[in-house]
Amino acid sequence: MSPRLEDLRRPERPGRAMLAIPIAWIVAVSVIDLVAPPDIHLGPLLVAAPAITPLFGGPWSVGLVSALAVIAQTIIGLVRDSDTMLSSNHQAQIIALVLVGTSLVIFSVFRERRAKELAQVRYVSEAAQRVVLPPLPKEIGPLRVASLYLAAEAEAQIGGDLYAAARTTSGTRLIVGDVRGKGMTAVNDAALLLGAFRVAAHRQASLGELVAYLDRSVCWDLMEPGEAGCFGETFITANILDIPDRDGRVQMVACGHPPPVVLRNGRPATMDALHPAPPLGLGALAHPQYRVDSFQFEPGDLLLLYTDGVTEARDSTGTFYPLTERITGWTESDPDAFLRRLRRDLLHHVGGHLNDDAAMIAIKRAAPPRAA
Repeated sequence: MSPRLEDLRRPERPGRAMLAIPIAWIVAVSVIDLVAPPDIHLGPLLVAAPAITPLFGGPWSVGLVSALAVIAQTIIGLVRDSDTMLSSNHQAQIIALVLVGTSLVIFSVFRERRAKELAQVRYVSEAAQRVVLPPLPKEIGPLRVASLYLAAEAEAQIGGDLYAAARTTSGTRLIVGDVRGKGMTAVNDAALLLGAFRVAAHRQASLGELVAYLDRSVCWDLMEPGEAGCFGETFITANILDIPDRDGRVQMVACGHPPPVVLRNGRPATMDALHPAPPLGLGALAHPQYRVDSFQFEPGDLLLLYTDGVTEARDSTGTFYPLTERITGWTESDPDAFLRRLRRDLLHHVGGHLNDDAAMIAIKRAAPPRAA
């Protein structure tokens, strides 16, 4: 078993020093009870020690503290009831401590088992994300790139948002998209589209031909066995871009996806598509002619690609995240630094928890080398 998996399976707990708190409580209650007047009985307070131990300890720690509490209560009873072995009152308190301690140990065992299962799920989801959606390289040709994926579900670090990049002989092709739906079905659909993109993006086909191929791939791959046509429930919004290494104009086909944003000297501009296409998987219904839009992307500009989990993130009042308004004036030249700031600002807007997955890619074109 790898150290990483073992670390994830082991529940995080504070150090053993925390056990000093319930043990000190047992000692304090016992001493006070023994020196207090005969009509004052503090023994029932001993139950607080095993009760708080599950907050920071496992089954063995809970069992140890429970046993110490039972021993302390027995000693108190023997000292207090010197004439008899143990009074019925002290016997009842000891039985109660045994029952409470046993219940807490059983609870801790089930909780720890559940924690290990959850850690395993997180490990598997993280491994699946790195296979299906690995981080983009920091440098792709003349481009400096940063990518970020924020999953709405803390237990599963992957969802239906997707992105990928591929080099061609003259530039870089990218896709960013969002699968309709949730859960493992969305993950499977995203993997199918990414596989089709990685196979076809390297070819010397035009951008329109590439998008047509992706639409057919989505349509046929997502069709259930025995279906006669592609009129199913699933579709994928996406932006497919071709960024040439030398020419500054970026080609784009927008398939129902939020538009890219170009940040130039701290001023954002939204690159709306003049010829939008339907989402991938609906081509058999609309029979679209995929027409290519273009926009300028110069050295020093920062290009931001994202999914609707960013712009549709709401704060406590229901207000959407105003992306272009919030990034106005940002002058980070490093894509990683830009995404780190965007992540902090987005999570601050929503109060720390997204309701939908969000993917972001920041791209900066390196300045061309000066002629000697």
